[in-house]
Amino acid sequence: MIRFAKPTALLLCAALGFLAMGPALAQQSSTSDQAKKKPVKPAKPAPSSSAADKSKAADKSADAGASKPLLVASFGDWGVYQTQAAKGRVCYTLAQPKDRAPADLKRDPAYAFISDRPGEGVRNEISFIMGFDVGTPPDVAAADPKKNPIGKQAMAIVGDQSFELLAKTTNLWVKNAAKEGQLIDEMRKGAKLQVMAASKKGHMTTDTYSLAGFSQALERVQKDCPNN
Repeated sequence: MIRFAKPTALLLCAALGFLAMGPALAQQSSTSDQAKKKPVKPAKPAPSSSAADKSKAADKSADAGASKPLLVASFGDWGVYQTQAAKGRVCYTLAQPKDRAPADLKRDPAYAFISDRPGEGVRNEISFIMGFDVGTPPDVAAADPKKNPIGKQAMAIVGDQSFELLAKTTNLWVKNAAKEGQLIDEMRKGAKLQVMAASKKGHMTTDTYSLAGFSQALERVQKDCPNN
């Protein structure tokens, strides 16, 4: 479970980066030229009068030094991003589902996310943002004893291969980390990925992702973030 701590925050940053930077790739050169013509002077920080103020100022300074996600390439339905973390560069590819069922169920946006963090020895880590609090079979049964928890296990499905997923709030991870490589291989060969999960209220959902461009996107991720 320790491996979930930092990636959970990274997922949120990645999702925000995806929403904010859809058109960014086409505009990067224009923005860069404008920045060169009109340099912006950094604002001077206000003097701190207490230890608490100094702590807040330090936190803000650390946040300002963090790198924002940068869209570097797009392949089919997958975008490739980079950001800078405390332990070095982070590269990842992500996509949004092409179909969400049931269509009338209200939820936040969903994403499939594969990341490389060479500075932490992490490669091809798979995770999914579901857009709602994911329930486990015991959760579903407790919410409504009449509901059969069998079949409510979160799953990732590519072709005839299925992989159990582990829930952590709104996110899903491959339950057996040793099978991440196998899921990656199936995604490279497949045409679509389905992610099935139940909410804590027992609603079963299915997000369907196109895998067009996934293999090329992953190759770019591994090129930009090679193993140390």
